[in-house]
Amino acid sequence: MFFNTPAELQQILAVLTLPGAAVELAMLAALLLLSWLLVRLMRGPTPTTGTSIWFGRHLVDGVLFPTLALALAFAARRTLPELGLPLTLFRLAVPVLTSLVVIRLSVRVLSAAFPASHLMRVVERTISWLAWGAMVLWVTGVLPIVLRELDDISWKMGGHNISLRTLIEGSLSAAFVLVLALWVSAALESRLLDGVAGAQLSLRKAAANALRALLMFVGLLLALSAVGIDLTALSVLGGALGVGIGFGLQKLAANYVSGFVILAERSLRIGDMVRVADFEGRISDITTRYTVIRSLSGREAIVPNETLITTMVENLSLADTRVLVSTTVTVAYGTDVASLRDRMATVIATVPRVADEPAPAVHLTAFGTDGLELTASFWIRDPENGQGNVKGGVNLAILELLEREGVSIPYPQRVVRVLAESKQEVTAEASVLAGPPTN
Repeated sequence: MFFNTPAELQQILAVLTLPGAAVELAMLAALLLLSWLLVRLMRGPTPTTGTSIWFGRHLVDGVLFPTLALALAFAARRTLPELGLPLTLFRLAVPVLTSLVVIRLSVRVLSAAFPASHLMRVVERTISWLAWGAMVLWVTGVLPIVLRELDDISWKMGGHNISLRTLIEGSLSAAFVLVLALWVSAALESRLLDGVAGAQLSLRKAAANALRALLMFVGLLLALSAVGIDLTALSVLGGALGVGIGFGLQKLAANYVSGFVILAERSLRIGDMVRVADFEGRISDITTRYTVIRSLSGREAIVPNETLITTMVENLSLADTRVLVSTTVTVAYGTDVASLRDRMATVIATVPRVADEPAPAVHLTAFGTDGLELTASFWIRDPENGQGNVKGGVNLAILELLEREGVSIPYPQRVVRVLAESKQEVTAEASVLAGPPTN
């Protein structure tokens, strides 16, 4: 498939100038067009969002297009000799398409697995340069020479001789296995989490995390085998890892275990309104190490899973989404409280988002120094939409009712009494300070 000597490459380049090369070029263009049409039919009329590994954003930037083109090119290589046509251009097209498949596969999988990682962009560019560099060495016939030189560079590791070529090939094989593991895990995770919410979303999130961890572990074992590392040596590594978890990684291990416990028993679910310490918000994501809680003000808190297991967490959505909200108003003494209570309850019931059942209630809760304190209590069914806004609406409705009914809200008043004896002493002291009278 590659060219053994630069002289052979020059000969093939000379053949490209012959008239028969135009026929081969037309066939290659037809194969590329056929590949595009097949991918277009497989995708359907609806364009993708750019996250599809197979189709990409514009069909040609996915994995499926270069894969189909490479398969058709291989089929053409088998058919053209029987028709008496040359294979010059196809011998150049096959390594180019192979490099394109490797680049598209690695870039798409890494972008889907780590969408917000800047390090992955560097890795993608590195893979692209390596793939195109290998293609150039392949086409120019230098690759066999480089591989032989790499075979000559070797050293002894334990009881085995390891060459630089074996190490490079093993590393590439390990990277390919890990990319495939990421691809499979990302595809299965998208299938598990597609179109579900609530408790099912939390349960499937736990299954997706466990599945990804299992696939990455199996991929790591296969990658180590491809590099040439004896897997029996992992027993020593496992013992050292256990000691490390017991001492230095105790908190980290506790967070991971707590994450699986939370997802398994479903005491906290994605979408629940919770209050942890003084922070209240909706759970937006539960990972194996931490939980993300987003407040109504837009702030997000990253809470370690161990904290959610070992401390008290108030879940406002676990059994009943209804939340009791109350507000207090002071009216003047002498107000007809009995009739005012009923009118206040009726007005509160008309405020949007106030639940009809249980109905709002108003109670006389205290005899204040300035007036009578009335506490209005009402229920809402959607605390995720905020409590301050509905409480403000209730306060405005109560204020309009009091103004309409002529009920006064008393201001704080203080009465100061001055005793008569104290007044005489103050007058006498003022006379002494003023001095004798003047004529």
